[in-house]
Amino acid sequence: MIDAIPRGAAEPPYDCPLCPRLHDFVAEWRMKEPGWFNGPVPTFLPPSDDATVKLLIVGLAPGLRGANRTGRPFTGDYAGDLLYRTLKTFGFAHGEFLARPDDSLELIGTAITNAVRCVPPANKPESSEINTCRGFLSATVGRFPNLRAVVTLGAIAHQSTIRALGGRVAAHPFKHGAATEIGGLSVFSSYHCSRYNTNTGVLTEEMFADVFANVAKFLDQIPQPAD
Repeated sequence: MIDAIPRGAAEPPYDCPLCPRLHDFVAEWRMKEPGWFNGPVPTFLPPSDDATVKLLIVGLAPGLRGANRTGRPFTGDYAGDLLYRTLKTFGFAHGEFLARPDDSLELIGTAITNAVRCVPPANKPESSEINTCRGFLSATVGRFPNLRAVVTLGAIAHQSTIRALGGRVAAHPFKHGAATEIGGLSVFSSYHCSRYNTNTGVLTEEMFADVFANVAKFLDQIPQPAD
């Protein structure tokens, strides 16, 4: 029942009914691949508590054979290879990434989520689905009391994040490598780290690394609270 979802929940229930098209698509894949996760993919959190999170990364949606299969954002496809390798380079993660949720990879002061939590057909969520799932994105942003920076991967994730923060997209347009201030946070935007973008040259590893270098520099400059 839709009414059973608590208002302000940061995570949708496993059988979330809010987007009928996505619900039915996921249900089809539960029949086809009962060993897959096949549900709204929860936010990937560090092992410490929410108060340690200073960086939130927002992607678009789970990939069918990636996060929809494994149940962890950016796990099981090329995008995760590039993302987690970059996060480890800049100290936002450690451990071994083996593209499965039971590897030794752990996030450090970082959380990863998606603007749309369920896998969409053809990797293309509809506007109504993005709008509906934004409630979970807003609540996810709000769960981290010491959040300082957000990285948005792709234009749709960027636009939904800006709206979740109460801003106008026209005032905070998407541009790779750009940063904007809104709601007390710094939002850094990047092209999505998909294989398509890297294969076509839209995004290089160097371009992607530059975004996280800027994030790391920004976070390093924030004064630490006195003991």
